[in-house]
Amino acid sequence: MNPSSSVRPSAQLPRRQFLQYLGAGAIGLALSGRAARAQDAAPAPRTGAKRLQGVFPIAETPFTPDNKLDLEGLAAEVKFCDRGGVHGLMWPQLASGWSTMSEQERISGAEAMLAAKGATTALVIGVQGPDLATVTRYAKHAAAHGADALISLPPANVTDEKQLLAYYQEVGKITDLPLFAQCTGNMSVDLVVEMVKTIPTLRHVKDEAGVPLERVGELIRRTDGQLQVFSGQGVQTMISEMERGFVGHCPYTGLGDIYAQAYDLWHAGRKEEGFTMFGRILAFASLGTADQNRLLISRGVFKPDTHFRSPSAAAGVAAGGGGGGGARRGLPLGDKAAHAGLETYLKPYFRA
Repeated sequence: MNPSSSVRPSAQLPRRQFLQYLGAGAIGLALSGRAARAQDAAPAPRTGAKRLQGVFPIAETPFTPDNKLDLEGLAAEVKFCDRGGVHGLMWPQLASGWSTMSEQERISGAEAMLAAKGATTALVIGVQGPDLATVTRYAKHAAAHGADALISLPPANVTDEKQLLAYYQEVGKITDLPLFAQCTGNMSVDLVVEMVKTIPTLRHVKDEAGVPLERVGELIRRTDGQLQVFSGQGVQTMISEMERGFVGHCPYTGLGDIYAQAYDLWHAGRKEEGFTMFGRILAFASLGTADQNRLLISRGVFKPDTHFRSPSAAAGVAAGGGGGGGARRGLPLGDKAAHAGLETYLKPYFRA
C-alpha cells in the first residue's frame, strides 16, 4: 500500500502548474507513486547544538524611514532575544511580512540575523517562495550561514494534500537541517503523519490548522512521540498548550523574554510560578490593543523612526498576545500608553 494513500485529496492546483512550481527535477516525484519513497534520497537530519524547543517568536521586520530593510534592527532583535533567554526566533514568516520583501532583502536579512546569533537563541529561517528553485536558494543560503533549522509555509493556493506532501518531501531533501512545517488551513493529521514517516529531517511542526489544542495528542500518538509540536495563533493558551504536550510556542517578539520565563518556570516544575508569569502577559493584554512592531520600539530594540511596510499581524489585537481566532479587541493602546504599561507592570520581569 502506498503510504500516501491515507492523505486526503482536496481542492487541487492544476497538475501542470504544480509541476512547474516544483521544477523539472521533481516532476518524477510529484503525484507519482514514488512520492512516498522520497526518504530514500533525503539526508539524515543534522544534530545541532541548540535545542529546538521552547519559545520561538516570529521576528518582526524593521525598515528605515526611506523604506530600506533595517539590517541593524534585525540584528538588534536577535541580540534582544539572546539577552532575554528566548529559546529561538523564526524569520521571515507571516507576522514578519515575508511577502513584502524581495529575494535580496530576505537573503541580506538572513545574513544579518545569523551573523548576530549568540549562544542562546536558535535561529530558524523561513524558506517559502514562489517556486522550488527559489526555496532551494533560501534553504542552501541559510544552511551555509549557520541557521539552526528551516521552516516553510505551504505553497500558495495548494490545498491538495498529495501535492503538499510532495512539496515538503522536496524541501526536506535540500539540506540536512531540521525542517519545520507550518500547518495552516485544513492540513490534516494524516498529512502530518505521512510527512514525519517520509521526511527524515521533518520532526517539527508549527500547527495552526484546525483546532491545534484538540489534535496535538493525536499528532504525538500517531508519530510515536517523534513529532515536536509548536503552537502559534498568538500563544494565548500557553498553559493549556504545555499541559497537552506542545513543546514550543511562537508568540510575537515584544514580550518574548516574559514568555520564555513562563516556559522555563513551568518546565522546571514550578508550575504555579509559570502560570503567574504567563498571567502577567494576559493582564498586560487587557490594557488595550497595540501594534506588536511598536512594542519593540518601546523596549528600545528598534529605533524610534523605524518604518514598517505593513501593519503588524498583531495590530489591533490585545497588546500581549497575537491574532488567533476569537481574540478580544480592546481600546487602542498608543505608543505612550504601551510604554507606560510596560514600565509600570512588566519592567521588573524583563530579562532584556
